Amino acid sequence: MDQKRLIIFIPSIEGGGVEKNLFIISNYLKDKVRDISLITISRKFKNKFSSKINFISPQSNFWDRLGRRKKFFVALFLLFIEILKNRNILVFCFQGNIYCTLLCKFLGIKIIVRSNSAPDGWLHNKFKYLIFKFTLGLADRIIVNSLDFKKKFKTKFNIDAECIYNPLNKNEIIKKSNLKNRIKFNKNKLNLINVGRFADQKDQITLLRAINIIKDKINFNLLIVGKGLEKQNLINYINKNNLSDQVRIINFQNNPFNLIKSSEVFVLTSLYEGLPNVLLEAQVLKKFIISSNCPTGPREILLNGKAGSLFKVGDYKKLSDLILDYSKNKKKLSKKIEIGYKNLKRFDYSQNLKRYLKIINSLI
Repeated sequence: MDQKRLIIFIPSIEGGGVEKNLFIISNYLKDKVRDISLITISRKFKNKFSSKINFISPQSNFWDRLGRRKKFFVALFLLFIEILKNRNILVFCFQGNIYCTLLCKFLGIKIIVRSNSAPDGWLHNKFKYLIFKFTLGLADRIIVNSLDFKKKFKTKFNIDAECIYNPLNKNEIIKKSNLKNRIKFNKNKLNLINVGRFADQKDQITLLRAINIIKDKINFNLLIVGKGLEKQNLINYINKNNLSDQVRIINFQNNPFNLIKSSEVFVLTSLYEGLPNVLLEAQVLKKFIISSNCPTGPREILLNGKAGSLFKVGDYKKLSDLILDYSKNKKKLSKKIEIGYKNLKRFDYSQNLKRYLKIINSLI
C-alpha cells in the first residue's frame, strides 16, 4: 500500500505556545513526509508554513472571525471532505481532540493526538470524564508534553501516552531576542513581564492582585502581552486600582523575545497548562521565573523550585511575597536562573523532533 497522506488538524491558530510547536513540527516534517496537508480555519497564518505543505482552509477570512468551537466544526467538515476523497490518511491532531478522534474512528482513520493542556477540567464532571476517557482511549497514539501530564493520563484515565517535550529552538529565540523593540524599559525599576492569551486559563488577574499589594513597596513596571476576551476585565482592574502608571498591556507580538530579554522577571499565573513554552523561552533568555504550581509543566520545568519560584494557583498574596523577595535577594536567587538554563538539554530541538517522526512513520 502507498504511504498514507498526513493531515495536521488545528482548527484555530491563535499564536500561543501550541502554535509555536505546530510551526516547528510541521516545517520539520515537510521534508520527511511525502504528502502532508494542514487543515485550519486561520488562513492568515498561511505564510508561516512551507509551500510544501498543502494548506486547506476556507477561501474567505470571514470564517476566521468565528468563535473557537464553531471553527472546530467547520474544520471537521473540511476533514470529512478530505477523508471522502482519499481514505489512505493519517491524522495528526493538535486541537479539538475529542471531536476529531470521534470522526476519525467512526470513519476508520488512524489518528495521533497531541494533547496540549492538563486534563483536570475533565475530572470534575462524571459525564465529561467518561467522554474523555472513552474517546481518547480510541486514539492510535497520544503524545503529551510533560511527565506529570503522562502520569495524570495513566492514573486518572488509565490511558497510555508518550511524553515528548516541546522542541526548543534556542538559537532562534536568542536571534529574535536581539532585534530592536519599540517598548522602553526603565532599568532603574524591577521589570516584570507576562506573556499569554487573555483568557480565564491564564489568570492574569492574580498577577494584578499581587502587584496591587506591593505597588507602594517597590519600584517596578509590569508589561502584560497577549490578546483575548479577558483584556477589558484586566484594563478595568488596572484603572479601578490606579495601576496604570506601573502596568502596561499590549497586544500579542510576533516576536515577544526581545521584550522578555529586556525584562528581569517572568511571571506565569496559569490555572493549568501542558508544558508552557513561554517558561522555556524565559529560561533560554536567562530570566528569573515566578510561576503558579499549576498542572502540568511549571514544577517540572522549574525542577520543583530549584530553578525558579512556585506558588499555589490563585494565591496572589504569596505571589506578591515572591516578587518582593526577589527584589530584595536578587544575587542569592539568581543562582536559580543558571540551574534552569543548564537543564534545558531535556528539551533538545532535534532529538524531540525525531521522536515525532518515529511515531508518524510507525503509522503512516
